[in-house]
Amino acid sequence: MKGLTERQSAVLEYIRRYITEHQFPPTIREIGDNFGISVRGGYDHVKALEKKNYIKCQLNKSRAIELMSKAKTGNDSIRKVPVLGNVAAGKPLFAEENFDGHVELPANLLSSGKHFALNVKGDSMKDAGIMDGDVAVVLHQNTAENGDIVVAMLEDAVVLKRFYMEKNRIKLKSENKAYLPIYSQNVRILGRLACIIRKYE
Repeated sequence: MKGLTERQSAVLEYIRRYITEHQFPPTIREIGDNFGISVRGGYDHVKALEKKNYIKCQLNKSRAIELMSKAKTGNDSIRKVPVLGNVAAGKPLFAEENFDGHVELPANLLSSGKHFALNVKGDSMKDAGIMDGDVAVVLHQNTAENGDIVVAMLEDAVVLKRFYMEKNRIKLKSENKAYLPIYSQNVRILGRLACIIRKYE
């Protein structure tokens, strides 16, 4: 079964929320109006969701969209990822006091496995397109391949760098020429970068 596109996930979430609030489903026109698309565009998204067995509908009737079982909880379309804010020295990254809410992402953007998110501070990775204020979504794992962008624990600091295994040490490289590489024999990999979320104010 193919996953949902980002727009399909958004349409499914709108249908689910509309049914929860009104106790009946939206019309195709209401779906189109909500997303600023034509009735035909709304129809195409609904048919795609029906083809992927997330909804069932009778398009010759108004308000005849029915959620299928796998769409009712939203687990197949939206995943909540915990945001771990700035980490004070000495506190484990996954400590409860670091929890800073969730970000919700379409499930098709993420692989299987446990993910967490961190607020990016500084410009040391700007040449990799990672900017100050971004949110880094990270797949939790303790291994990495050369060239991966990882979240690593270095003494008491948590850093986002590019990983390289050398003969007798690990190199953590910034993507900004203003910053020198970090070399260490004592690095703990916490995860590999999955995607970046950026808000435009």
